[in-house]
This record gives sequence, C-alpha cells and structure tokens, in this order.
Amino acid sequence: MTQTKANDKLTVLEKLGFSAGEYSSSIVWQTLMFFLPSFYTDTFGLSAAAVGTMFLVIRFSDAFNDPIMGVIADRTNTRWGKFRPYILWFAVPYGILAMLMFTTPDLSDTGKLIYAYITYGLMMVVYTIIMIPYNSWVGVISPNSEERTSVSSYKFVFAYLAGITVQALVLPMVEYFGQGDDATGYRTTMIILGSVSIVFFLFTFFSAKERVQPEASVKSGLKDDLKDLLRNRDWIMIFITSLLLLVYVIIRSGDIVYYFEYYIGSKDLASAFMVSGTVAVLLGVLPTKWLSSKIGKKNLFIISLVIIALSQLVFYFASPDDIVLIFAAQIVFSIASGPTMPLIWAMLADTADYSEWKTHRRATGLIFSAANMSIKSGVAIGGAAIMWILAYFGYQANQPQSLDSLFGIKILMSFIPAAIAALCIVPLLFYRLDDQKMKQVEADLRKRKEQNSGDALLEWDERIK
Repeated sequence: MTQTKANDKLTVLEKLGFSAGEYSSSIVWQTLMFFLPSFYTDTFGLSAAAVGTMFLVIRFSDAFNDPIMGVIADRTNTRWGKFRPYILWFAVPYGILAMLMFTTPDLSDTGKLIYAYITYGLMMVVYTIIMIPYNSWVGVISPNSEERTSVSSYKFVFAYLAGITVQALVLPMVEYFGQGDDATGYRTTMIILGSVSIVFFLFTFFSAKERVQPEASVKSGLKDDLKDLLRNRDWIMIFITSLLLLVYVIIRSGDIVYYFEYYIGSKDLASAFMVSGTVAVLLGVLPTKWLSSKIGKKNLFIISLVIIALSQLVFYFASPDDIVLIFAAQIVFSIASGPTMPLIWAMLADTADYSEWKTHRRATGLIFSAANMSIKSGVAIGGAAIMWILAYFGYQANQPQSLDSLFGIKILMSFIPAAIAALCIVPLLFYRLDDQKMKQVEADLRKRKEQNSGDALLEWDERIK
C-alpha cells in the first residue's frame, strides 16, 4: 500500500473544517431538492407544468456555466490559493438568496413566475460560483488518493447531517413559525438556515487549505485542457454516471412529499421517512473508505447501484398501510446510496491525477466543473421530469388525487428511479482506473514533482552563483 507522507496527511480538524462547507451548501440545496417543488405548487401557487419548465430552462442554462467557472478557478491565483477565496467572497450572497427564494411577494400569477425565475436563476449562478471551486478543492487538498477518499467521506457525512437537519426540522419549523401560514413559515425558516450556511462557509475558509500545485514548468492553455478532458475516457464514464445518478435522486427526492401526502395520506410521516433514510445513508457513508480499499471503488459503486434499483421497486407494490415495509425499503435504499456520492468525487479526483500523469498538465477546476455540469444537467432533467409527469397524470394541488395522478406519484417513487439507477451501471463497466493503477499514477506524480523541485533549486543556485 502506498505510504502517506506527513505533509500529505490531513488533520481531523482540517477534514471537519473543509466538510463544514458541504453542510453550508446542503442545508440550502437539500431544502430546494425536497421542498421547493411542493413550495412552488402548494404555497406559492405556481402550476406544476410551469415549475417543470422553469427547472429545465434555468438548470440546463446554468449547467453550461460550470466549465466556464472551472476555467476561471483554474486560472485564479491568490495568497489563499485557487479555490478557497470563492468560499469567502460568495458565502453571504448564497445565504441571502436562500432566503429570497422562499419569500412570497404579493404579485400576479405572471409576476410570481417572473420572481421565481429571477431568484432561482440567481441562486443557481451563485451556487455555481461557490461550489465549483469548493468541489474542485477536493482534488488539491492532498496529493494522496486515499486521503482524498477519506475527506470525500467526511464531506458527505456532513452533507447527510445537513439532510437530517433539513428533513427533520423544515416542516416543523414552517408549522411553528407560520402557525398555519406556510408562506411566513418558509420565509422565517430560510432566514435561519441561510444564516447558518454563511457561518459554516466562513469556518471552512479559515480551517482548510490547498496542498497540491500544478507543475511549475508546465503552462496549460484552455484549448489543451479541453482536448485532454474529451480524451479522458474514464472522466467521460464518471460524467455519464453522475448525470444519471442525479436524475433518479432528484425525481425520487422531489416526489417524497407528494407520495406521503396523497398516496400514504400522512404528510407528517414524510419528515420521519426522510430522516430515517439520511441516518441510514450516514451508515452507508462511514465504511466507504474501508470497503473501497477492499473491493475497489468501481465494484463498490456497482454493488450499491444494484441494491438501490431493487429496493426502489418496493414503493410501487406497497399499500398505504405497509408503513413498516416502506420504511425498511427506504433504509436499504439509503444504506446502499451512502457510498455513491463520496465515490463520485473521489473517482473524479483520480481522473484529474490520471490526466496530469498522462499529459503533464493539470486542470482540476475544469475536470470537476465539467463533471458538475453533468450533475446540474441531471438535476435539470430530474426536476423537470417530476413536474411534467405529475402534470401529465393530472396532478391538482391541495386536492384529493385521481387514480391516474396517484399512479404517476407511485412510479416516480419506484419504477422510474429504479430503471435509471440500473442504467448508471453501464458506464461504470468501462471505467478503468482501479486502485493498482492509481498507486502507480500517484507515485509517478510525486517523483515528477520532486524532480521538478530539485531542478528549480539547481537553477536558483546557478543564478546566485
């Protein structure tokens, strides 16, 4: 096993500090994922079809900002590094926009839709500006692949802790602060969550740093970076996998409130359902590093997806009275889901190392941002699909649903995400960067950097003489 040098190893405090940024992002992002669709239709009064179109238009257009932001981040040079400063500069705008999105001004139907487009669109832009550098930071926080897998696991533990916060508290907070007025409840709740997000982002900035620098002797042009990216087959496989993964995650997550309110007949159970799943996801995240070291990242990913797909089918066949079965399926699904996102980011970091090893050029920001474009595209497709499918089957807000509408709600929790999860396996079959290959890549990159450092010192000595 490759030994980790002392200066490559991350302290627990640095891992916790870095991961606090994921908590900042996720308490807002997961609120959007789980509650924004029903907020827009049932509280703000927008139609499901209009919301679906808005999700598609804004998320798809924003997805193309990701590689642009990645290129900008790669070419940013400050005393704080390439990626850290964006956390400092955009923490406050991120928190403020979270509050504005869940504010409900008294406007006409057209005015409401325009307001939703503006606030949601701005949030997606700021999310890109702050999260592309943050996610790219994983690739330069340590040159050691195992340390990056470890910090990715920490990162997603914090993501799921944020999920527990959101799932357990948002609906009770809305009820407590609103006292029957959901608009007031959501606004007050998001003022609190937005403020917490700002504080945690600032903690991240001050507690972690960047350790990996590109080879000093090699200058990278955008054209070369793009060519390297498109020739990196393993990156392309992760791109496709992450796109499909987010499609089924967004479809399923956005359907939970509808599923419990209209099919199960108890909206109150939705919070307990989501929390139980997030706790189970945490259990799945914790052994990710150990399991991946035993069977490999790729194999662990594929096994997880098989279990995910099979567990989803339960939600179609379970009756509204089968609460124990429904919760059991949620726990199985969630434990299997635990390793998937840490593996995505760890494997992306591996593709960045592989690209530098092969081309002598490093474009971490572009690699992560272009991959994030696939995630944004998956979010766009999933978000639009759920709203359009609901509209197609005749969903009517705040009313008893027809049999057709209930059928649509059920397949959005079962067959549709199960089929997409199974599709995720296909690109992974063509991914080639196993642990043995990455140990070779890591060792060669370290030798190359040590040699370059030695050459630079010799050149400096010659200049002094």
